[in-house]
Amino acid sequence: MAEKVILVDDLDGGEGEDVRKRDFEILGRIFTIDLSDDNDVRLRETLDTLTRYVEKSREVKQAGRSRKPRKSPVKLKGFTNADVRTWAKNEGLEVPDQGALPDAVYAAFVQAHPEASPDA
Repeated sequence: MAEKVILVDDLDGGEGEDVRKRDFEILGRIFTIDLSDDNDVRLRETLDTLTRYVEKSREVKQAGRSRKPRKSPVKLKGFTNADVRTWAKNEGLEVPDQGALPDAVYAAFVQAHPEASPDA
């Protein structure tokens, strides 16, 4: 018993001995499609045209959050960030005059002032 495989052109549904699997690449991804010789020629011409456009183009990055989400400030009981900053400077720790304080500074402050811990 013999079996006959008939490939059908994925583009136009035509059958023929010239229909074969054709691989092609777009932007680093490989695709495959069953095409006749005529449709394969059209595909290659289209890919050549598309390649010229892509080579002259710039990729547009999707908008999104480019920054890391802001950490919520450390919670302290009965003390402000200014209190922590003043204490740290008096202890000889280097801290910025403005902005966020390092977690290590908060940890040292809570160790020196256990009553400041929100868990206390």
